[in-house]
Amino acid sequence: MPVTVVVGTQWGDEGKAKIIDLLAGTHSHVVRYQGGHNAGHTVVVGEERYALQLVPSGVLYDHVTPVIGNGVVVDMPTLFGEIDTLEARGVTCKRLRVSTLAHLIFPWHQRQDAISESLRGESKLGTTLKGIGPAYADKVKRIGVRAGDIRDRERFRTLVKERATQENMIFASLHEPLLDVDEVVAQSDVLAQRLLPYLDDTVNLLHDSLDDGAAILLEGAQATFLDIDHGTYPYVTSSNPTAGGACAGSGIGPRHISRVIGIAKAYTTRVGSGPFPTEVLGELGDRIVDVGREFGTVTGRRRRPGWLDLVMLRHAVRVNSLTDIALTKLDVLDDFDTVRVCVGYRLNDSIVTSFPDDAETLARVECVYHDIPGWKQTLRTCRSEADLPAQVQQLLSLVESHTGVPVSVVGVGPERDDVVLRKNPT
Repeated sequence: MPVTVVVGTQWGDEGKAKIIDLLAGTHSHVVRYQGGHNAGHTVVVGEERYALQLVPSGVLYDHVTPVIGNGVVVDMPTLFGEIDTLEARGVTCKRLRVSTLAHLIFPWHQRQDAISESLRGESKLGTTLKGIGPAYADKVKRIGVRAGDIRDRERFRTLVKERATQENMIFASLHEPLLDVDEVVAQSDVLAQRLLPYLDDTVNLLHDSLDDGAAILLEGAQATFLDIDHGTYPYVTSSNPTAGGACAGSGIGPRHISRVIGIAKAYTTRVGSGPFPTEVLGELGDRIVDVGREFGTVTGRRRRPGWLDLVMLRHAVRVNSLTDIALTKLDVLDDFDTVRVCVGYRLNDSIVTSFPDDAETLARVECVYHDIPGWKQTLRTCRSEADLPAQVQQLLSLVESHTGVPVSVVGVGPERDDVVLRKNPT
């Protein structure tokens, strides 16, 4: 059962791409199973830094087939911009496969996104305005256009024209500018013809590969607490980044999955609105942001920083059935005098160890902290568990005791090889 799932355990930006890149070396296929171009993955290889949005991280390996699964929503201009950038840097994308079942994003989706967010006023969600949510909404309403529709060119053009015309009726009722329907159809047609060679029945592709003994890696965008069902609703994304979403978004059932590795930073960040119990404000928060380079890969937005939250992490273990944890970016905390870790919540004079099931309650909790003395030395040269300072060992033990699963990977720097490999549960 050689399928591994990689999920974020916080609010995203945990360094998933680095771990995916590390694991991709022993896998033949890397599959993105949900999300859209609102999520960025950054991989550092030597002096080269790659910012990926839709193309799976495995594209950097010659032996890997990168797959955009059926659970992804695809913005064609972004995809081809990314492909062109990678190709210009010598990274071939010829092996990339795109599911015929993946839904496409169109200009009306971005327009809907902006209108919806503006109507919320002070209750804005902080969406990236990329049209992701509206594209998923169309999918659920069964009025979406799928990548496979482009195989019949005239039918595709008709579908796009019908949808653009319908959306213009809504925009007109809101006194919003109208789309140029003919222009949208023409542009979509050109992009669709370029997408055609990448299309594949990826569900059968992956299962045939499994039958041939392939090892497959499923990668999610965003993270557990941005999950549409299990996240801090409504401050969430529009898909299921959790491990269950990996099955639905790839067509690979749970019987084939042998490992679910959760990625967590040694601290926590989130982007946009929503409750954040361990949030650190002021000069200390700015320091975490500056040292950790906590700015969005896609949007450039400053991320909100906070301490590691083990109540969250324990819940992520439960929701995703994690087998192990990769704890990343410990090197960001190298020069801190004290490293704080939240081990519980205080709510109405009671200690809570379970993650609240609604955002309003989460916003009212106070954190119970365990403080660890800073290690005050660089971790970049650590390559074995014995190299890690005692304070880091204490932190790892604390994580394992609260979550019940091992920390198998420790990230000690930004580059591909800046890791310490510990226990392997498989």
